[in-house]
Amino acid sequence: MVETRTDSVAVELLVELDRGQGIPLHRQLAAEIRDRIRVGSLRSGAVLPATRALAADLGLSRGVVVEAYTQLVAEGYLVSRVGGYTQVAHDGGPAAPSQAASLDSGPALTVDFRYGRPDVSQFPRAAWLRSLRRVLNEVPSDRLTYLDGRGAPELRQALADYLNRARGTAARPGNVVISSGFAQGIRLVAQVLVANGVRRLAVEDPSSDDDVRAIAPAVGLDVVGVPVGPDGISIEALRRSGADAVLVTASHQFPTGAVLSPAARKALVDWAARSGGLIIEDDYDAEYRYDREPIGAIHGLAPEQVVYAGTVSKTLAPGLRLGWLVLPARLVAEVATAKLMDDRGSPVIEQLAFADFVATGEFDRHLRRMRPRYRRRRDVLLSALRDQLPELEPTGISAGLHVVTWLPEDLDESATVAAAASRGLGVYGLSPYRMSTGRPGLLFGYGALSERAIADGVALLAATVADLRRG
Repeated sequence: MVETRTDSVAVELLVELDRGQGIPLHRQLAAEIRDRIRVGSLRSGAVLPATRALAADLGLSRGVVVEAYTQLVAEGYLVSRVGGYTQVAHDGGPAAPSQAASLDSGPALTVDFRYGRPDVSQFPRAAWLRSLRRVLNEVPSDRLTYLDGRGAPELRQALADYLNRARGTAARPGNVVISSGFAQGIRLVAQVLVANGVRRLAVEDPSSDDDVRAIAPAVGLDVVGVPVGPDGISIEALRRSGADAVLVTASHQFPTGAVLSPAARKALVDWAARSGGLIIEDDYDAEYRYDREPIGAIHGLAPEQVVYAGTVSKTLAPGLRLGWLVLPARLVAEVATAKLMDDRGSPVIEQLAFADFVATGEFDRHLRRMRPRYRRRRDVLLSALRDQLPELEPTGISAGLHVVTWLPEDLDESATVAAAASRGLGVYGLSPYRMSTGRPGLLFGYGALSERAIADGVALLAATVADLRRG
């Protein structure tokens, strides 16, 4: 194995030569590198070790390596660059399939209204880089060792301050556990709840409970759906469900957009207090509100009956994989231990960078910058629907990054979704989010789309609906 340094990038290359073959070594070396390029293990643009370093490692004269490299340059497999380094030519041999291509197995879509995608092109790179630089320059060395399962104390403090100020929680840093997004957070909580005797979890119906459905059988949880109305989850149905815990999206119900009314919030907290039940509050996109006053988190009403969950997936970027749980005191130690057992803790540099990002006000500035941008996209969507498809009744429009429209009786949900997809348009029905039958509708996620793409998408849908009605 050879390691050298070119442009401050460490380069390694495994080469195997057989000196007993009777084949000149420069030909063996050229054949070895050529074969790697052909099969894609040395991809286009990859930098090779310097001739002197490779020769020293293989016990060859430098001239042998130079001769092999020269032959491959002549054949078009390699190219010599200014500065004395050699790399695989950009058209040298078959390119390895890209990861993005291998993951994208669905049809190509001209416009995709898929939910859950913020505009990551607006990620505040400069501000994030400043936070990273401060962290790397100033972080104490002991922060780079193993931390306890709750996560970096700086981030737990910054989050408690932010959530108490902006979301009305009653968070304390000691009750915060950092997770790798909501999926891990809900899994850790589920494991701990089952260990403490919880057997039935209620979820809103409809809801985005893919994570819960995947986790529940593995940990021994029975999941039951509770219907959602204009004022959010039905508390009376929750009481009848026999659930020990309930997962709610109270500030902006997914997908209907309903807001849990003050009376229902009080009734939910009363249910938890009287039954000993636990409320899990997924506050997934409450920062984005347009036509209403801010609505505080339920956690602030009853911190010992509520697990508050949040992430940066809708506000910054899902790829950061940063989430948090604000837990009742009785659950903190067990959830923190479960986190340690799961992955030994989330990456600390990212935690500290986000702590700095929040503490310096950059998170607030980013949210203030994005709210009007998302509102304009929502307005374009609503205007286009009103002009071209007035029979689609929108709901849940005052906040978030998506809109739901109820379908008229003459349009079948699955047929509309399929017909739209055949035109290169991604729209999504509500059926996959339901545990029981309900009113058919379409879900439009607009966060990652330009205003032009939104208008084009509605025009495609209008044409699709017209064709469906013509039969």
